[in-house]
Amino acid sequence: MLKDIYLAAGCFWGAEHYLKQIKGVTMTETGYANGNTDSPTYEQVYTDQTGYAETVHLRYDPAVAGLRFLLRMYFLAIDPTSLNQQGEDRGTRYRTGIYYTSANDLPTINAAMAEEASKHDAPLQVEVAPLRNFYRAEDYHQAYLDNNPDGYCHLPTALFGIAAKATPEPD
Repeated sequence: MLKDIYLAAGCFWGAEHYLKQIKGVTMTETGYANGNTDSPTYEQVYTDQTGYAETVHLRYDPAVAGLRFLLRMYFLAIDPTSLNQQGEDRGTRYRTGIYYTSANDLPTINAAMAEEASKHDAPLQVEVAPLRNFYRAEDYHQAYLDNNPDGYCHLPTALFGIAAKATPEPD
């Protein structure tokens, strides 16, 4: 049975491209999560007035890549101690977050957060919350780096290869 998780990792273009390289991830889409308005547009989210975070919706096969493994990969791609900023991208829309749809995932998320926190002197700034809402981003934001290979990405391109070569661990 496939499962879903929603990860905010700064600009969603590179985050989506990175996460879809991971074996066991069966679908990715970019969008806006946990905001305060209905059907936001990119232009509205960009103002930082809607409360939304640029987010990647992942559908994955936990028999291939478990949530704990996916969260370890997620932490490789972010600075979890940075508040509302990843790379040069600043604003609440670029905050980091793990948004879950099943309370059964919370113990795994909390364990991954504790494991990551033990690696840092500063507190983690990763929001952990149930998914309240998610709106798919406009079509031109989907698979952006596939369609625009020279497009902007705050992630080092070497991460894409690391994700593609990673040996997944099932739940």
